Amino acid sequence: MNLEGRVALVTGAARRVGRAIALRLAGAGCRVAAHYHDSESDAGRLVEEIQRAGGDAGAFQADLAQADAPARLVEETLRRFGRLDILVNNAAVFEKMRLDQFELEAWDRTLRVNLTAPMALAFAARAALRASRGRILNLCDVATRRPWPDHLAYIVSKAGLETLTAALARAFAPDVNVVGIAPGVALWPESYDHPTRERLLARVPLARAGTPADIAAAAHFLLAEADYVTGVVLPVDGGRSVV
Repeated sequence: MNLEGRVALVTGAARRVGRAIALRLAGAGCRVAAHYHDSESDAGRLVEEIQRAGGDAGAFQADLAQADAPARLVEETLRRFGRLDILVNNAAVFEKMRLDQFELEAWDRTLRVNLTAPMALAFAARAALRASRGRILNLCDVATRRPWPDHLAYIVSKAGLETLTAALARAFAPDVNVVGIAPGVALWPESYDHPTRERLLARVPLARAGTPADIAAAAHFLLAEADYVTGVVLPVDGGRSVV
């Protein structure tokens, strides 16, 4: 798919991997709807950077845990840009939750943001995406292959998102390609100390952490070049998933 002039809605675009994807797509000619929850200043700086480079972007606030947020976000994107070609479901809640720390409210919020919102966004955008023969890209996680017992809600939500990717690929066929990326270490959580990082890197065949740019490059490939690919999730993890 030629990305020039396309409109991409990127959730969680203000920081980290979402920001890298938004910048990469803008550099390829996309107009970017940059969603954020509470990172207003970061989202503003992203929009300014895209505009300074000659691109078109707008920032859109929404709490994706709220039931009406996905439909409103799609509506605002369509009102601002007049079309929607690409939906990137990147926004996620990443919080610790061990078995003895289970709280229903925290569990529900994680699943609403990480799993229910991508489904609701796809539903709200279905007519626009079909009209443009567009793309959906879901940010999954390679850790679902070896589930973490201290992030139960997060891992379950990302495993569900991987299944949703395959299911939506069939539901949207043949009009819309639906794919996913499963990052390994793309950007260290601030809470990870040096020994933890070294222990995790010891499991990576390429012997280095990934970067948001690595994920953005894979996103660009899947959206721009992989026209005959749908229903799959690409690991971008330095080989960790095969060890």
